[in-house]
Amino acid sequence: MTDDPRRVAIAAIQRIDEDGAYANVLLPKMLAEVDMEPRDKGFATELVYGSTRQKRALDHLVDRFLVQDPPPAARAALRIGAHQLVNLGTPPHAAVSATVDASPKRFRGLVNAILRKVAVATKDGVTFPTQAIELSYPDWIVERLTADLGKERALAALRQMNEPASVHHRDDGYVQDPSSQLVAAAVPGGSGDLVVDVCAAPGGKSTALAQRGMRVIAADQRLSRAGLVVGNRDRLEIDDLHVVQSDGTAPPFPPASFDAVLVDAPCSGIGALRRRADARWRITAKDVVELADLQRRILTAAADLVRPGGHLVYSVCTLTAAESTSVVDNVAPRLAELGCVPLDAPEGDWVAFGGPTHILVPGADHDGMVIARWRRAE
Repeated sequence: MTDDPRRVAIAAIQRIDEDGAYANVLLPKMLAEVDMEPRDKGFATELVYGSTRQKRALDHLVDRFLVQDPPPAARAALRIGAHQLVNLGTPPHAAVSATVDASPKRFRGLVNAILRKVAVATKDGVTFPTQAIELSYPDWIVERLTADLGKERALAALRQMNEPASVHHRDDGYVQDPSSQLVAAAVPGGSGDLVVDVCAAPGGKSTALAQRGMRVIAADQRLSRAGLVVGNRDRLEIDDLHVVQSDGTAPPFPPASFDAVLVDAPCSGIGALRRRADARWRITAKDVVELADLQRRILTAAADLVRPGGHLVYSVCTLTAAESTSVVDNVAPRLAELGCVPLDAPEGDWVAFGGPTHILVPGADHDGMVIARWRRAE
């Protein structure tokens, strides 16, 4: 393995494009195999993550100078070269020459010629035919969020999710985005309360609840993901957190047995796209529909677990109405039968999003999230 960050980036992007590799899984493994200064590893990370996020915009800048689609290795080199020229402020000569040197020999002539043309064409700024291309998202995501959030708020969220995510540590050392910390903090209760987190993996919210003195049952459908919760529990040396493998649509617990039930449901993750560079290219509109149905079934099943006087909390790290307000509206009749009364917005920068739901739009220090909370009548 090379110690050139650009060569590492080209190899990684090629595998992401050709093999469907996940950037956040592949790149750390590749960087662990090279003898490279931390600064160079950081540069390779920016090239891979930034070029993957921005690939639609970058490919647009490159494609107008191509007569046919280039081979994957050449495409990867052109993409990181354009990223340096347009987004990183690398001097054109350095961006072009270093990227050419890092490219496979048989493609160097092509990479050199195209990047030189991109450098000239973009020296006075860049214009794009559509905002979806400029912001580098699939059309359907831009259209969906514009419809659900309004144009101004949608564009602000989309721009924010093009920025690298910050790393945040809780007081106990667990790495967790502040939006997820706010969700855990919004679960009512205190020491000794019995709580179930029905979609718990990897365990961030479950461990946060346990650190408040609650007795926590952390459940997840997949054994491998339940194992992640066990690992985090043991690393944090938490005693009263018990992990089970179970299906959230048919939880194996007695009705009305928990003081609080948290449904941090599986979702499209459209509020946290900055954390997964390739996620925007994997998610489809069909996924949103299927996930919304799953969320509805999980929330319906979870509601039966809340004891009289207890609380139900629903959260998703997405920004679509289909996975939030529509799910809550669909389950509302059952919640009413149980005597569940909506609660006001929790502490934090939550704003009304429809019905009892509140939204946290992506910001510089946090992901996007939607939450809804209820208290079941005594």
